[in-house]
Amino acid sequence: MNLQPNTFFQLLSDDTRLRCLLLMQQQGELCVCELTHALGIIQPKVSRHLASLRDGGLVSDRRQGQWIYYRIHPELADWARQVIETTAGEVNGLHPFRGDLAALLNMPNRPGAACCA
Repeated sequence: MNLQPNTFFQLLSDDTRLRCLLLMQQQGELCVCELTHALGIIQPKVSRHLASLRDGGLVSDRRQGQWIYYRIHPELADWARQVIETTAGEVNGLHPFRGDLAALLNMPNRPGAACCA
């Protein structure tokens, strides 16, 4: 994977994309429905930003039935992974990141057994 720093930081510069990435860093693989719930943003907007992250090589996806799950790309360059890990560790107590995680952890009917309402 040949990720260029300018592309990486352009992708991180959007609030929605950054919030999605940091939740994936903390929680691992997440369904689109989990991200929409945690961020309080409509599904089309979240999906559009996830497509940008996927196209940029930051995340990978997999389909399970009608649901699509995203995670940080397993082949992401070490330097990029370290930026995401460090950022997640340093901002997890700040707004809006703290609220995103709390909303996700309190999501009713969270995927695992049956997905998304």
